Amino acid sequence: MPIRIAIVGYGKIAKDQHVPSIAADPRFELVAVAGPRVRQEGELPVYASHQALIADLAGRLDAVAVCTPPGIRHAIARDVLAAGLHCLLEKPPTATLGEIEDLERLAAAAGRSLFTAWHSQHNPAVAAARAALAGQSISELRIQWFEDVRKWHPGQEWIWRPGGFGVFDPGINALSIATRILPMPLFVREAKLLFPANRQTPIAASLDFVGDAGAFAAEMDWRYTEGERWTIDVRTAGGRSLQLLDGGSRLLVDGKPRAGVGRGEYPSIYERFATLVESGESEVDREPLRVVADAFLVGAREEVEPFD
Repeated sequence: MPIRIAIVGYGKIAKDQHVPSIAADPRFELVAVAGPRVRQEGELPVYASHQALIADLAGRLDAVAVCTPPGIRHAIARDVLAAGLHCLLEKPPTATLGEIEDLERLAAAAGRSLFTAWHSQHNPAVAAARAALAGQSISELRIQWFEDVRKWHPGQEWIWRPGGFGVFDPGINALSIATRILPMPLFVREAKLLFPANRQTPIAASLDFVGDAGAFAAEMDWRYTEGERWTIDVRTAGGRSLQLLDGGSRLLVDGKPRAGVGRGEYPSIYERFATLVESGESEVDREPLRVVADAFLVGAREEVEPFD
């Protein structure tokens, strides 16, 4: 019998990534979606709220993928777990570390699977990079994560409100890759956060990590209008160079392409979630969120021109 799953938060990512990945995996059956502004599409049941969905599908639902903005995910996931359902969380899983720790406790108490689905980690090139760096001593890390917020988040005001993450909404993808592939943890030593004068979250950020001075750093900027630059460069003490390009989808080792093995981001996410549900296990990775929280804790705030 397939895992009967619903999606709460039916925006672009849910439609473009989650729905086709669920449809392509025979271990799942999409039975409903929910959201306050979701329109009827075909025969798939649509609910105005997650509460209505959970109540109406009692006994006919096994799992929920929560794809809303992060600020409201904790409350939704609590209700999902309380109803005895398995829960997948889009990235970032929650707005705070305390919330994800609470959900992990609730999932364990309920005997249900909780999965933090960091999609960038599921690029096949990321797994290949992790294998290439295993047991290595790292001498340098350079992250550049540049894109145009007007292109990728047009009219999305939630990203500028407290809890919306600002430039860390895409930047946390880079951190999810870095914390996945590096053989040691990342600790933020200093950070500079650039806030538009009329917004509550940063539009750009510079992070300096603990290590040799200036050798471990990340630059993130939402004002970049020349396409996208999503790159992670790593150098080992032994002189090996590794470069992840295009958001972690391509890997070069010493300048030569290195192929990874896997199904791709969202198909791999659902492959892993099915395995977790079937085994009754959870997989909670809070490290990317922890690095962002640390950046806000130690970061110096600088005000820049208003954003319109």
